[in-house]
Amino acid sequence: MKKTNPLWLLTLLVMLPQFVETIYSPVLPIVQELFKVKEESVTLTISLYFIAFAWGVAFWGVQCDRIGRKKSLEYGLITYGIGTLAAVFAPNFTILLIARITAAFGISVGSIVTQTILRDSYDKDHISKVFSWIGIGLSISPIIGMITGSLLVSTAGYQGVFITLYLLAVLFFFISRRNVSETLHSKKEVNFSTLINLLKRMLKDHEIIRSCLLVMSFNVLLFSYYSLAPFIFKAQHYSSYAFGYSSIVLAVGTFAGAQLNRFLLLKSHSPKTLVISSTLGSFIASFLVWILSDHGLYFLIPYFFIVMAFSIAIPNVLSTALIKYRNETGSAGALLGLIYYILIGSGLVSIGWIQNLGISCLLFSGTGVISLLLFHQKNKRLPGN
Repeated sequence: MKKTNPLWLLTLLVMLPQFVETIYSPVLPIVQELFKVKEESVTLTISLYFIAFAWGVAFWGVQCDRIGRKKSLEYGLITYGIGTLAAVFAPNFTILLIARITAAFGISVGSIVTQTILRDSYDKDHISKVFSWIGIGLSISPIIGMITGSLLVSTAGYQGVFITLYLLAVLFFFISRRNVSETLHSKKEVNFSTLINLLKRMLKDHEIIRSCLLVMSFNVLLFSYYSLAPFIFKAQHYSSYAFGYSSIVLAVGTFAGAQLNRFLLLKSHSPKTLVISSTLGSFIASFLVWILSDHGLYFLIPYFFIVMAFSIAIPNVLSTALIKYRNETGSAGALLGLIYYILIGSGLVSIGWIQNLGISCLLFSGTGVISLLLFHQKNKRLPGN
């Protein structure tokens, strides 16, 4: 298929959801003080965000097959803009929460629609290398998001963050409308029974379940930092600037991981091997985070390796997860995203209750290791293995 969509724009669209979340992270302590809610409550603005994101992925993924990739992207960006604008004027915490949920539902198009377009445009032999470029782009978004969020919080308050996000929604709507080309050439009528049957098939697919557990594990590891670290910095009397600049450490780790991933793929290392190595590495680093979490900011050192493992594992998991579902890419991608984002949201709800970064890291990196071991054993017992 002719690759008519610019990779730079698709990369920016994939980066956008992560940027949106990391720019919000420095706002958490201010939201807590302004709306007079507990830490557990304010972290709901992140955990429920991911659950809404999950349903958005499912919805827009189905729309990809029904109305096309381009229209789905445009409607999602409009929904996202409405949510961010509502957050600017939120008079209380409940309205802010609803606005965040609306924004999450809309911005999920940045994940599902762009991944669908990429899967439409590249074959099995090239998709992993393309996703490695996406991984490099994702390494940039956290540092931009957290530093931008910290600067905006210090100069314009939390409303300045949401005004910026609204302007980005408008900007990306017009850029996408002009530059994105449709890659679906025969629209499909996707009914409920078809989706249920597809979901049943996917839930019986060990590779899909393993992929979802791994994506959940690495994302909860990453967003545990964004959810809990602002309060660690605050407790140790560091400014929001310090928290923002801590993203440099994470971004360098992510960038290093993305570059290493690309190098190893070019050297013909298999995606499966890279995923296994990254999962085991993240567990070791999580153990060090647990040990160092009560010793100042030294936990940032092992977190460098956690995000490095993240940027190696995630592109390889996502690029290979739906190889067997190419004839129903939009719907399969929607259901895949629904499963793993619900898992991510549930995981973030649990870390909101735990309120301990080290324990959270051990728990969810361990989940990744267990998923590798469990499904490796199941695959060995399957006929033909």
